[in-house]
Amino acid sequence: MSLSDTLADIRRRNDWTLLAQAIPFARMLDLRVDVRGESFTCVLPYQPSLIGNPMVPALHGGAVGGFLECAGILHMLWSTEAQSIPKTINFGIDYLLSCRAQDTYANVYVVKLGKRVSNLRIEAWQTTPDKPVAVATMNLLMR
Repeated sequence: MSLSDTLADIRRRNDWTLLAQAIPFARMLDLRVDVRGESFTCVLPYQPSLIGNPMVPALHGGAVGGFLECAGILHMLWSTEAQSIPKTINFGIDYLLSCRAQDTYANVYVVKLGKRVSNLRIEAWQTTPDKPVAVATMNLLMR
């Protein structure tokens, strides 16, 4: 089944939990999508393999960055009629706090939705959305 067929099936059934399974890297991270009405939250379940610094212990920065990039892409697939995966133009991340060995959540905010290019702000948090552990900005090429 092609990605566009999978997306059409997900939209028809309104079962967004399957969205992360459609992208191999998101599937590898075991990402989850939680959609409640108009609210979209992406979840990175804690796994010991994601630890980058066992002395703290803290999640690896690459795992957090990959999670935030996937959250942005998944959000755009959810919120638009995209038939293919948007391409990342650029991605910048600010690590604000150490990501502890626990589940991490991401909220995505669309700064500008364009026909060709969209700009997103993605905030990762663990205990409360008011205390982000990382913030990313992302530009995507919409096809």
